[in-house]
Amino acid sequence: MATPSSHKDLSLKWLELFQTYARTHSLQATANETGLSVSTVSHHLRSLEEYLGVALFDHARRPMVLTPTGRNFLRNIAQAMQGIRKATAEASSGNVADASYLRVGTIEDLDSDVTPELAVHLSQKMPDCNFLYHTGTSHEIVKMLRHRELDLGIVTSPAKSLNDLIDWPLLRDPFVAVLPKSAESSLPDIVAGHTKLPFLQFSSDLIIAAQIEAQLRRLGVELPNKFECGNNQTLMAMVAAGAGWTITTPLLFSRARRFQPKLQMHPFPGKSFGRTLSLITSPDCARSVIDLVSHKLRSELSQQVIAQTHRAIPWLKDQFTLIDQV
Repeated sequence: MATPSSHKDLSLKWLELFQTYARTHSLQATANETGLSVSTVSHHLRSLEEYLGVALFDHARRPMVLTPTGRNFLRNIAQAMQGIRKATAEASSGNVADASYLRVGTIEDLDSDVTPELAVHLSQKMPDCNFLYHTGTSHEIVKMLRHRELDLGIVTSPAKSLNDLIDWPLLRDPFVAVLPKSAESSLPDIVAGHTKLPFLQFSSDLIIAAQIEAQLRRLGVELPNKFECGNNQTLMAMVAAGAGWTITTPLLFSRARRFQPKLQMHPFPGKSFGRTLSLITSPDCARSVIDLVSHKLRSELSQQVIAQTHRAIPWLKDQFTLIDQV
């Protein structure tokens, strides 16, 4: 390949497209993600190779793959590109009112009260900003954050490493047992499987289900179940109808107000355990935006969820709490 070009400057756009292609392995996917045409993406990638004077791609392969030189180049620019994105984000949104684009992911656990209030608040504080709100599972939101398809997300903190993502813990949400109001057997007997009341559980692909299963395994408890569900309201409806019992959290229980008269909540027997609700951000998300979102989330959780739950269920006062900011 020719020697590095001295007739043009290195373009940040070339580097961004190079990183995107290295992640997607597709010209079409790169074009879709960046809003460019396939021919424009291809032209920019060729320009980068010509500027450097090296082959970053094996053009004989379909789809193209990175050459060893391309893989080394990708590793070498990663930290620099992260620094550039962070500096750009801080400069453009040091005053959040000037921010132009924000992509937020949230789990369904907050979509009936907290998320709508957050959306209204951000639209008022950032009047010129274009927003994208995505609702999904914690796994999905974390994956989108890793791929830089979202700027921040409110999720159940996963047990696995977040790599370069940043975890800002918000809420300690303990696991509790929820039974039908009509249940007559003792909770220990129900948990031990000594009754005919079946265990109704969250779908196994959810983080919350994995956390509950891990704790039951540590306790040596095996619970045959006949029902899995990814929707909290449906799960609460089934318990309220006397179809079984479940393990959930106060936050999720608080969302099932219409079913609560037919439900009873108890501390999970034995050693307590819980999940953490966190604000997860990409490393280049501006701190001013993080602070704005975090402050509003904490305020809404405290007023709309925690205070009401403490009044109704006093024994949760020391367990269902906000996590102090470091």
